[in-house]
Amino acid sequence: MRRKDFIKLSSLVSFGIVSGASSSFQNTPSAELLMGKTSLHIVSGGVIHHQAMRAFLDMHNSALKEGIDISIVSGFRSFERQLEIWNSKYKRYTSQGLTSLQAIEKIMLYSTIPGTSRHHWGTDIDIIDKKALLSEGELLNEKNYHGNGPFCQLKEWMDKHSETYGFYLTYTANNHRTGFNYEPWHYSYQPIAVDYLGHYLNLDINSALTDANISGKNELNSELLEAYRDSHVLGINPNLLPV
Repeated sequence: MRRKDFIKLSSLVSFGIVSGASSSFQNTPSAELLMGKTSLHIVSGGVIHHQAMRAFLDMHNSALKEGIDISIVSGFRSFERQLEIWNSKYKRYTSQGLTSLQAIEKIMLYSTIPGTSRHHWGTDIDIIDKKALLSEGELLNEKNYHGNGPFCQLKEWMDKHSETYGFYLTYTANNHRTGFNYEPWHYSYQPIAVDYLGHYLNLDINSALTDANISGKNELNSELLEAYRDSHVLGINPNLLPV
C-alpha cells in the first residue's frame, strides 16, 4: 500500500475510533459476516470490529506515550474488495505467462481467496507507525519492520505489548508454519477472531463461491479448497486457533 492510499484510509480509521457502535451487532456471526458480505459489525465509518475498537484505542494511546503512532492501513475488507484484489492479480500474473494454477499459487503467497479473508471479520489489522511514515515506496514490506526499517520501533513495541491488549501477530516468522508468507504488520484481535474462525470452519465455502465471479474459479475445486483450508486458513499463530 502506498502513501496516498494510507492517507485516505487513515481519515476513516480516525472517524471510526470515536464513533459509536451500531446496536445491530450479533454475538453469533452469520455466514455473510464471515465472508465479508456485510459491514454491520464494523464501527461506523471505520475499518475495525465494534468490540475490538476499545482495545485498539487503548493500545494506540499506550504506544503513543512512547512516541509510536499505531495506525491501521488495512482493516475490514469486503468480499467485493477482496474479489477485486484477487481478480486483478490473476489477470496480471496470467498476462505474464503463468498458467491459471500457477497464478493462483502466486496470489496465495499473500492474498486470500475472496470470502476466506480474516479481514472480512474486522478483527484483523495491518499496521504502521504513522510518525515514521515513508514519503514513498511500499508501506507493508518486511524490510520496513526489521533491521533499520522505519517501523522497527513499532515492531519491537508490539512484540512486547500487543498481546496485553488482545492483538496477536497472525502470520508469524515460523519456518514450520504453512500458508501465507510472514507478515510483521498483520495482527488479529484474539478474543473475537478465535471464535469467528471456529464458526468459519463450519461453512461450506465451495458452495458459497459457486456464483461468485472469481477468476480461475475452475481451479478452486473441493480438493484445492480443502488443502487451502489446512495450509492457509489454519496456518496461523497457534494462539489464534480454536481450542
